[in-house]
Amino acid sequence: MTRSRRGDESPLGRCSVLYYGVGHMLNDITSACWFTYLLVFLTDIGLPPRDAAIVMLAGQVADGFTTVFAGELIDRYGRFKVWHGAGSVLVAVSFSSVFGGCLPCKILGSYSSSMRTVSYSFFAAVFNIGWAATQVSHMSMVNCITLNSTSRVVLASCRNAFTMIANLSVYAVAFVVFNINTKGSVIDVENQYRWIAYSSILIGCCFVVIFHLGTAEPRLKREAREKGHARISWTYWFNKLLYYQVAIVYVLTRLVTNVSQAFLAFYTINDLQMTQSSKALVPAVIYICSFIVSVLLQEITWNRNRVKAFYSCGGLLWMISGAGILFLPISMNYFMYVLSIVIGVANALIMVSGVSMQSFLVGDDLNGCAFVYGSLSFMDKILCGLALSVLESYQSSTEEVRNCHRPNFSFSVTRFGLGLVPAICALIGVLVTLTMKLPEPALMPLMEPLLA
Repeated sequence: MTRSRRGDESPLGRCSVLYYGVGHMLNDITSACWFTYLLVFLTDIGLPPRDAAIVMLAGQVADGFTTVFAGELIDRYGRFKVWHGAGSVLVAVSFSSVFGGCLPCKILGSYSSSMRTVSYSFFAAVFNIGWAATQVSHMSMVNCITLNSTSRVVLASCRNAFTMIANLSVYAVAFVVFNINTKGSVIDVENQYRWIAYSSILIGCCFVVIFHLGTAEPRLKREAREKGHARISWTYWFNKLLYYQVAIVYVLTRLVTNVSQAFLAFYTINDLQMTQSSKALVPAVIYICSFIVSVLLQEITWNRNRVKAFYSCGGLLWMISGAGILFLPISMNYFMYVLSIVIGVANALIMVSGVSMQSFLVGDDLNGCAFVYGSLSFMDKILCGLALSVLESYQSSTEEVRNCHRPNFSFSVTRFGLGLVPAICALIGVLVTLTMKLPEPALMPLMEPLLA
């Protein structure tokens, strides 16, 4: 059981950090599959790119509104683990329906484009509702497990490390599936992604069980109410300049990672004409590097200057990577593996430091922390959904040349989506980060180093 169930300022032990870190594994595994393969899957089974964009947007909108709703209720009543467990069940049940074929189409005997779009949009929305409930409850727990700011950063770093493990699990399964079950008919495509989805759910659910057995329900909210501490109103956060700065940086960080992840498979196959297995190998290289960096970041004693410095370094690396992606010719497609290393390091730096900024923002104001995480996640989901939908809708203009001979180099929507958009977002994120005035945390290390 976690030692810091009172939410005091004592540093956390290794087991407490690890038990918390695995709590988002099911979300992370399904998210990796969602952003990397959903658009590819839908277009491979014959859904027009604009309809695929509608499915993606439906899920993101449902996710965004659920984060605000869940955040408000968690701030009022607590019960982190109840929300986490209920959301996990919803994710596990609905995710297989997203990649498992169009069930309503089979029941009604209609496989029209409209019927498939409605069906996939419905299950995408249900999946994202469960995903959002799990995410908000898990992220909000950080500030109630411990009041130690350094330990909060370590928890965020540990969660990011397990995010990398989750993604690697997906890509390992995908690599095997893509090599064993070659793509042919629509049925073959559905079978490929059905195996990936079922494997993801099985792995993720095992870690959900570990999280619930090893982590105690934080008592801080109940104790705060018993002492007469009122729940913090929304206007309290809206009057803080730091709230808007952190919101901008967090949303831009998510745009960088999610948009790049969604277009990575398209880029390797259509623009660089790499093998089918590269849809798993290239992302795997990215997440191996991210995992290594995330583990190393857990050993650092954090302060406000280091958070800003690491985010700036990650943003700079993404700008360099974006330029490389934008101008990389097909004849040098092997260089994509080098860029993958740089992207992996950059992703770890901006994600760990970007998420940690939320803990600096919340500080000791724990009775409103779920609103902070929920509102920021709402903006992230809506803007990511809109960005992906707009970019994907323009893919139709290049549909007729996807399977034809491509020149050694040509600009495409995919290149802009993977290279230019993340690079611009990273640049703006760095500029905003440099203007922040983060509070200085009490510097207290982990009780037990994770690499000991």
